[in-house]
Amino acid sequence: MGSLQLQDFVAGLVGGIASVVAGHPLDTVKTRLQAGQGYGNTLKCVLTVYRNESLTGFFKGMSFPLASIGIYSSVVFGVFSNTQRFLSQLRHGDPAAAPSLGDMTLASLVAGVISVGIGTPVELVKIRLQMQTQPYTKANIKQNSTTPGSSVYRGSIHCFRTILQKEGIPGIYRGNVAMLLRDVPGYCAYFVPYAMFCDWITPHGSIAPNPFTIWMAGGVAGAVSWAVCTPMDVVKSRLQADGVYSKQYKGTIDCILQSYQNEGLKVFFRGLLVNTIRGFPSSAAMFLGYELCLRAMKGWQSETNP
Repeated sequence: MGSLQLQDFVAGLVGGIASVVAGHPLDTVKTRLQAGQGYGNTLKCVLTVYRNESLTGFFKGMSFPLASIGIYSSVVFGVFSNTQRFLSQLRHGDPAAAPSLGDMTLASLVAGVISVGIGTPVELVKIRLQMQTQPYTKANIKQNSTTPGSSVYRGSIHCFRTILQKEGIPGIYRGNVAMLLRDVPGYCAYFVPYAMFCDWITPHGSIAPNPFTIWMAGGVAGAVSWAVCTPMDVVKSRLQADGVYSKQYKGTIDCILQSYQNEGLKVFFRGLLVNTIRGFPSSAAMFLGYELCLRAMKGWQSETNP
């Protein structure tokens, strides 16, 4: 069972890298819509980014997630799978026993809580890099010494180091409460629909789902999960983007109240369309990379240890 635990972490790493490559351009659009100004709708945002920053604008801030989200996904999938096995062992005396809906939900909750410790700094750096070209506004905001509109961070490492030096550990974990409120229900709406949809569309009598089934189930799970997550994702994005040029929000509750007072309830659904669209290819790539890598490692293990 020890080797299978390691395989889950390695497969999660591969899936995480695949998901970043597939989803980052639309993630940039999502972040600009949620935390930026003057972009209007999704299509206008895409055209504005392309016109002002060319194709490279969509991949801004990708290097850090590419390196770190692989590790992040490795931990999430490893924790989820191992928690499921632990619960199956506890309930049925067999770690390979099919998990119940309750077991999957509990494993998803555990994965969501653990993910915040690793994911918050990753998301913070990514969003700061995606947002640093935004125009500076003086309204009700204390001006920083940084020249408005200039590039504050030279890259991912410089961004991380600058935040750590200026804001300390609390700065690195800015938005962690909002991320916890996003990811705990979000992973329940991620892993559970994936398993259910996989079972539903897998042909009767098949031992395991085929790649198309995995891709489709992963995509649907991603779309559902991001639809559920969007309100708290808006709050998290605003909190983490806050600080490139200025500080506007004191915390999660303050961000929710200010956003609602200034823009109404609809602000919490900003980016819902792009989130849902982006969730499909990103999560499809994640689960496909994870499952195929897991199968390849198990096949290699069975060949080397017959």
